[in-house]
Amino acid sequence: MPDTRQTPIKVGIGTPLSRVDGVDKVTGQALYAAEYVVPGMLHGVIVSGRIAKGRIAVIDEAAARAVPGVAEVLTHRNRPHVAWRDSAHKDELSIPGDPFVALRDDRILFSGQPVALVLADSFEAARFAASLLDVTYEEEPHNVDFDLSLAEKTLPLWKRKSFHAPKSHGDADTAYAEADLRHEGEYRLATEHHNPMEMHASTVHWHGDGTITVYDKCQGAQGVRDFIASSFGFRSKDVRVVNAYVGGAFGSGLRPQYQVQLAVLAAKHLQRSVRVVMTRQQMFTHVHRPQAIYSIKLGAERTGKLTSMIHDATTSTSRFENNLEDVVTWGMINYACLNMRGEYTVAPRDTYTSSDMRAPGAATGMTLFEIAMDELAYKAKVDPLEFRLLNYSDEDAMNRQPFTSKALREAYREGAAAFGWQGRPIEPRQMRDGREMIGWGVATGIWDAQFSKTSARATLLADGRLEVASATADIGTGTYTVMTLVAADTLGIAPERITSRLGDSDLPTAPVEGGSWGAASTGAAVQLACRSVAERLLKAAAKVEGQPLAAASSIDDLVFADGRMALRADPGRSVAIIDAMQAAGLDRIEVEETAATGLRGLVSQARKSRKTHSAVFAEVRVDEELGQIRVTRIVSAIAAGRIINPKTSRSQILGGVVMGIGMALHEETLADLRLGRWMNHNYAEYHIPAHADIHDIEVIFVDEPDPEVTPLGVKGLGEIGIISVAGAIANAIFHATGQRHRSLPITLDKLVA
Repeated sequence: MPDTRQTPIKVGIGTPLSRVDGVDKVTGQALYAAEYVVPGMLHGVIVSGRIAKGRIAVIDEAAARAVPGVAEVLTHRNRPHVAWRDSAHKDELSIPGDPFVALRDDRILFSGQPVALVLADSFEAARFAASLLDVTYEEEPHNVDFDLSLAEKTLPLWKRKSFHAPKSHGDADTAYAEADLRHEGEYRLATEHHNPMEMHASTVHWHGDGTITVYDKCQGAQGVRDFIASSFGFRSKDVRVVNAYVGGAFGSGLRPQYQVQLAVLAAKHLQRSVRVVMTRQQMFTHVHRPQAIYSIKLGAERTGKLTSMIHDATTSTSRFENNLEDVVTWGMINYACLNMRGEYTVAPRDTYTSSDMRAPGAATGMTLFEIAMDELAYKAKVDPLEFRLLNYSDEDAMNRQPFTSKALREAYREGAAAFGWQGRPIEPRQMRDGREMIGWGVATGIWDAQFSKTSARATLLADGRLEVASATADIGTGTYTVMTLVAADTLGIAPERITSRLGDSDLPTAPVEGGSWGAASTGAAVQLACRSVAERLLKAAAKVEGQPLAAASSIDDLVFADGRMALRADPGRSVAIIDAMQAAGLDRIEVEETAATGLRGLVSQARKSRKTHSAVFAEVRVDEELGQIRVTRIVSAIAAGRIINPKTSRSQILGGVVMGIGMALHEETLADLRLGRWMNHNYAEYHIPAHADIHDIEVIFVDEPDPEVTPLGVKGLGEIGIISVAGAIANAIFHATGQRHRSLPITLDKLVA
């Protein structure tokens, strides 16, 4: 009879696989930090301070302690010992300055600062008792007004260690003065707060033998473990941190937040298990995207060719730490210009420290810079897309380095074709539908294609099941699925036979998940570990009767698919993985490998610029009478290396675009300058896009494998999706209305003013 078997389809890199953790999430089997049940656990409720600056004078605990079920009221007066040196409280991504330590002393540094933790045997008792705590303060003058803080702006040289200072070239001031075309503008971005669905929470399991397990909402289990050990006097080996599932973070979990400090303090003090969960309002008392002001001067020839770029940006920070972001560098990197200068300062306010929020620095800097580029394009009477192509740079223009790859031209071309840009009238207010004015805008995105040293373990069992493990995190980006696909691609094992483990500090070493380096770094480590397994399988295959794979000198001579190893030159000669293990008498193969720059030929060490790019096209409709803005179409063309999973990758870009729409039209945290606190600290008043705000979004992935970043050719996607979306929308609003807005978000009041 003829062989009617179909050729097996290999599932691997490039397969649009649904999330392997999806079923656990939608059925409630996935446990988040506040969902672990520990016997005898106490519930802690944080008491937030009411003033922005000053001291705690008196804490009256009597009424709170009288509530039945209350076990303790923890304050700066009775907390257990913590390290006295500031350096002991530095975390993996520490910001220069003095880190905030909860309940350290009586000083109040920002409104909403935790002043006490009430612990009880039920959440309800703890919450009620917390409401009875009476705290008296000695208030001092404060400032949360960003414009007033500009008088104190600075960039201390000794604190530049975490900041990539801009590099100037030529004589930008003279070139600007002599330019045929000049543009000068001041651009602003409001304060934005991280608003992940899952609030920050920590459940500390006190084991009674001096060891603890901490279930924490964070982006790096090992970083939190090391922070706890250093801050609170534990041995590192006695602390285990688990963050198996994270309900969104967007940068808010890069550093240990104060709820984990309080939970560990309480557990140590009482030698009991403790859970502490922030409220939605308390989520507004810590990290946030810094408010920004960006002064831009651009000079050009009459043709539109740039001759001068001058950048001067200031962003907000706290008084106790200096959060420095790369704001002014992105345009300097992306566009060809012989004369450029960039300056960056920070302005202190009496708030918590601003922090990384999706695409920190670039989401602010490139977005605002792209609005300025649009303005100069109109002065030059050049189509905004053609203007960007006219000033295209094939090298990193600021660092004077070649790119490992840059497919931005292709992104422009494919995005414009999909959007229909060719039919766009150049002058504003030329398109309308009834009383709606229609506008089209374009903007460019750029982000780092980063790679971080990461380890992974692969364990193959005799029955053909595979486990891959790393301490990395999945913050909603699909890391579980990425690990599974890379393993399936490397060893030819079906995804349903693969288990991915992550989010546990006891697993192989991995950095905090952020900066879009997760897939590239963890994927490379998983691939290395699986290749080492493959090498051992090839040796094991030599024990198989008849030695079908004797002609293979290395695993590169083999094809792994459908649970088998076959000769690449003669696919008919193959061995099942389980048969090879049985022949060699192996019950398991376990290997741990580390992926790092320069190791085993991984990642080019040449001085090249590693970047992802995007071309964003936006259509808006503006009601001429009401000023209502609708973003009716977005096309985002992404050049970000090889795409591991098109399905989850598309979701990443969709999420970034939605956040970009929020930046353009909705998100703004407003401060009460008299009280020194954020006013709209809830979902009702802090506006984020709703379903009705989102219309057609098309995502295009430009073919751009980049083996110089990782052997997988992967660059990362978490950040690039948001960058310059708001810029494209702002530019489209100008095209629709003829009104230029330089302050984001663009709200109704600004349009109708």
